[in-house]
Amino acid sequence: MTESVIESPEKLDRLFPTLDPAQVARIETYGRSRRVTAGEVIVEAGDRQPHFFVVRRGAVEVIRPAPDGEVVIHVDQAGEFTGEGTLITGRPSLIRVRVRDDGEVVQLRRDQLLRLLQTDSEIGQILLRAFILRRAALIARGYGDVVVLGSRLCSGTLRVKEFLSRNGHPFQSIDLERDTGAQDLLDRLGIRPEESPVLLCRGNVVLRNPSNEQIADCLGFNVAVDLDATRDVVIIGAGPAGLGAAVYAASEGLDALVVEMNVPGGQAGSSSWIENYLGFPNGISGQELTARAYGQAQKFGADVVVAKQVVKLSCDRTPYAVEIDGGRRIAARTIVVASGAQYRKPNLARLGEFEGSGVYYGATFMESQLCDGEEVVIIGGGNSAGQAAVFLAETCPRVNVLVRSPSLTESMSRYLIRRIEATATITVHTETELVEIDGGRHLERVAWRHKPSGTLERRDIRHVFVMTGALPSTAWVDGCLACDDKGFIKTGSDLSPDDLAAAKWPLGRPPHTLESSLPGIFAVGDVRAGSMKRVASAVGEGAAAIALVHRALHE
Repeated sequence: MTESVIESPEKLDRLFPTLDPAQVARIETYGRSRRVTAGEVIVEAGDRQPHFFVVRRGAVEVIRPAPDGEVVIHVDQAGEFTGEGTLITGRPSLIRVRVRDDGEVVQLRRDQLLRLLQTDSEIGQILLRAFILRRAALIARGYGDVVVLGSRLCSGTLRVKEFLSRNGHPFQSIDLERDTGAQDLLDRLGIRPEESPVLLCRGNVVLRNPSNEQIADCLGFNVAVDLDATRDVVIIGAGPAGLGAAVYAASEGLDALVVEMNVPGGQAGSSSWIENYLGFPNGISGQELTARAYGQAQKFGADVVVAKQVVKLSCDRTPYAVEIDGGRRIAARTIVVASGAQYRKPNLARLGEFEGSGVYYGATFMESQLCDGEEVVIIGGGNSAGQAAVFLAETCPRVNVLVRSPSLTESMSRYLIRRIEATATITVHTETELVEIDGGRHLERVAWRHKPSGTLERRDIRHVFVMTGALPSTAWVDGCLACDDKGFIKTGSDLSPDDLAAAKWPLGRPPHTLESSLPGIFAVGDVRAGSMKRVASAVGEGAAAIALVHRALHE
């Protein structure tokens, strides 16, 4: 057995704070006190509803199970407490907790813990900070129950790793390009190249090129979510708008469920660095910002189900219903559509072949590792493209930004333009389009054309980041909600009399500002026609929609 914890005393104090007797007594009012004996396992790795414990007397060991034994992460003494982020999300435990010395603990179920976090701000702040830091430490050390075996040149490997990372799940990764022994192992197991990446889940399940939904099911991401209940509000999408709606809905006592088809954060979650969001003068990564919002929504009691695609909106009667993969129907008194938009894909031959293996739709730390020290291309002239250019310029010797318009001024914030102009390694090619991509297993070559002159330039570049335009994720609302000619949902005063007549609007009042052509269904963020396409405005719309949800629920 090996002791392995965080090195510095300062980190230990933040990760494992000690509560005073008065604080422990307050926690006990939410649960119960009980005796424990040495050797008793009070939390097992994989437990789907692990309890929260505060040590009153004695000591407990926090253990990471490992194939070659155990790793003791920490020994909790009197006043210290167990748990990390899984207690908030309701996901299965990643660690084992075993009693070292006879004693007494205060025990809380997850629902009791959530009530404590919502009502006792002092203790809630201490616990939440420790949970977040502990989860970060688990991720940094790969102390999870997942191993990903795949080539860094494989688009599936990037997808799997991104899904796990953006869901905050720690994992270990083995690159088949660098570890020939791992490839030999897969060969002996009869796993063909097209079946990679391979995911070892919870130590005993082997998944071959799994879908995100299969990963979520294996790791129990959604086990704590009741899909049979009729909800006050169902929020479609966990980007900034959806998470904003979830935080305000849950904090105001509404029974809220968020359905996310992929990973929390939306497009904003893939932004490398956001510097113009209120309250963060030094900037914050999109993943960190949306991860905080995700945890905040769950702290207040919002349920979030991930890797579940909404395939249909049933709007012929109330309560409404949304249908997800597998034919499951979720009943909803009101709905907030925050399904966002996806980058418009350029019309390029072989584009699909290189998605994830040279063509990317986000510029996070994970993608930056793939192109470290290499020249890259970014397509787009909006803020996302500008943020990616500045971020990638930190590790790439040359960043080429291709823009169809004559300048960046109409589509990009001035602070980003100034940053780009001040960065010698960023070159902006105006009135220029990418016209060719080519390669073998991985992208190897590109060509772009300057439209006014017709000049074609070919370059040996292996990484292209696409951040152009937006296509709304609204196919599933077809036949229910009025949309504009581009597919964005129309709301409020943008709805014409013909729109309302076609939808058979039943109320004497006109639709509210963010309300669609059906009462009680609202659209916010990028999916809404006329929205600002900014993180701050999306969050604001999500919050404002909940005020209107309250009105709709009382009608």
